[in-house]
Amino acid sequence: MKNSEGHEPTDDNVYRTAMHQWLKACDVRDEHGRLVKVTPHQFRHTLGTRLINRDVPQEVVRRILDHDSHMMTAHYARLSDTTIRRHWERARKVDITGQAVTLDPEGPVAEAAWAKQRLGRVTQALPNGFCGLPVQKTCPHANACLTCPMFVTTSEFLPQHRQQRQQLLQIVSAAEARGQLRVIEMNQQVLGNLDRIITALEVDEAPDGTEVSDAG
Repeated sequence: MKNSEGHEPTDDNVYRTAMHQWLKACDVRDEHGRLVKVTPHQFRHTLGTRLINRDVPQEVVRRILDHDSHMMTAHYARLSDTTIRRHWERARKVDITGQAVTLDPEGPVAEAAWAKQRLGRVTQALPNGFCGLPVQKTCPHANACLTCPMFVTTSEFLPQHRQQRQQLLQIVSAAEARGQLRVIEMNQQVLGNLDRIITALEVDEAPDGTEVSDAG
């Protein structure tokens, strides 16, 4: 067999034929039941998008992909932003009371809402959700998000919410043993909000406890 040891570059046509045969043999299909068609060039798109998503500098991505211009690499950044926005708009979003926060992706303020959310992701870092405060305002309450009406969260943060709930239960239990009524009162409000948040977000989970993801 020619090049059986793999010492020579594989011809493009040979590679495409082998991949097509492999996909057919694996019977890989899309959500409509059609056989999936994949081209080798799509792997470059996947690599470029994943590098951008991992905050690899755009110039580094350009060199890795051997692009002639920055405009070609910028395409992957736009793809990444589009994907993040689609998932954000589809995700179930709730506030501190567990009430759904709705946003019409086709509505007149959709672009403005996404611009604010995108800027918030860059300029703020919350461990359990997102700040809905208008960007021109500042928040004087550090780490008070679970009592703030501007707080918004999604099911991706369920592990953090569950962990914090467990920690709060331990704090409340210890405070009850010591008779620290003020500590109990302070944490009971946050605990109640966490319970409502978790209950609302668990709708997006599968019966086995795994999060239901959007393959789109």
